[in-house]
This record gives sequence, structure tokens and C-alpha cells, in this order.
Amino acid sequence: MQAPRLVATDVDGTLLDDAGGVTPRTGRVIERLVEAGAGFVLVTGRPPRWTPPIAALVGAVRYAVCANGAVLYDILEDRIIWSRTLPAEALAELATAATELLPGATLAVERVGEGAFDAGIAHFAAEPDYEHAWPEADNSSEARQELLAHPAVKLLIRHPGMTSDAMIAALAPSVAGVVDLTFSHSGGLVEASPAGVTKATGLAVVASRTGLDAADLIAFGDMPNDLEMLRWAGHGVAMGNAHPVLKAVADEVTGSNEEDGLALVLERWF
Repeated sequence: MQAPRLVATDVDGTLLDDAGGVTPRTGRVIERLVEAGAGFVLVTGRPPRWTPPIAALVGAVRYAVCANGAVLYDILEDRIIWSRTLPAEALAELATAATELLPGATLAVERVGEGAFDAGIAHFAAEPDYEHAWPEADNSSEARQELLAHPAVKLLIRHPGMTSDAMIAALAPSVAGVVDLTFSHSGGLVEASPAGVTKATGLAVVASRTGLDAADLIAFGDMPNDLEMLRWAGHGVAMGNAHPVLKAVADEVTGSNEEDGLALVLERWF
């Protein structure tokens, strides 16, 4: 592969080490690739409001593809450039399927406004008994009827008693064509996006805005929500700590996020 003109990376388990930081070695190679004129973009399941601290760690990021491809966010201007939402009808259909097929599951939604921190909008809303998968809980509590009444960029289905793989296996046949299902946390959390919306589709828009195509890109990831992105990119790299489905389709498997896996690859060119 020639030196990539755009580097796309997942955040958790990929760019970040297990302590939530960017190692000095990884930070240095990102500085060099930006100095060389290559682009650098975050492609994450995180909502927009959780990306500015990551950008601050590397100091070279303007754009983030968020919510598994449903949002393009300009970090510097705090502006949602575009979003792809699940309408209330799709949210209701998925909620019905979850209730029938995953008894005991609870729901939450991610929403966006014009910026990542718009006042007056419940960016993350969850049912009162929703059990958070991450410690950074910042939600408002809403009854299910209210939760499903407004468009959302992502619906989260939580069932701590199951694996995420098992949840998708149960749900997918009933909602095919309605939503795209994936996960970035293996412990009973499924993330639903509008049908056809993935990290790959979001990244493709970023590439087209700069006159690039898949062959110009390298992408890094570790979980099933990175699968389509690694398949689409000219060179898809799975981390050493990646889910087996990623390692099976990646062009290359590098070291883990604790072993500077991202830097090990990028140092070939930068």
C-alpha cells in the first residue's frame, strides 16, 4: 500500500489504551502524518459530546464520524454537519421486537441537535431501570413512550444477562431492513442505527468531501461496529485485541491498543 492520504480510527480499544489515554508513541506518529499532509479522522460509536476530549489528546482532529456512522461532527466549530436518524416508527418497531425477543431488556436513545452540547435537548435518554455499560453516564430518565416519540441517531438495547452476540442473533431476523444492528461492548449492549448506516457509510462521506476514495484510506478498529469500515477501506487493520470477526476480514492484524498497534502500522510511512 502507498502512504495513506486519510487515516481513520476507532477510539476505544483502538486509539486509546486501556487507561483511556494516547501513548506517546502513537501521539508522535499522528503528529508526523498530519505534518506530512495526511488527514486524520475519528470514527466512533461515541456521541459527539464525547469526542472533544479525544481530539484534545492528539491535537490533530477536526472531524469525527459519531454514533456508528449516523453523525458527522465538526469538533472545532461544535457543529453537527449532518445526521441520519431513526424515525419514531422504526424506534417503536425495534422496541416491540426487543420486548418480545429479549425479555427484561431496557432501552436508551442518543439524539443530536445543531451542536454537541445544545441546551434544551436530552442528548442521551434512558428508561429509569436502564443499567449503564459505561461509567460516563450522563442521561436523563424518560418513560418508554416518551423515549420513542422523537427521532434518534441510535437506539441502545441493554440486557446485562446476555452477550451482545447472542442479543443480535435473537433480534436480527425480525428487524432486517429496518435498522442496522451492531455492538462495541460485548456485555449485553446492542446499538441500532438507521438501515444502511454504518461507520463505512459515514467515513465514505468524509472521504468524498476531500476528493478521496477507499483506496486512499487506512482504517483501524477492534469491535464489530468497525467491521464494515475495515472491509470498505483500502487497508483495514484489526487490533491485536479485536473481536474475532474483525481479525477474520481485516487486511492485517497489528498489536493491541496496549502495544501501540496503531503506531506499529503507521510508522511504515510516517
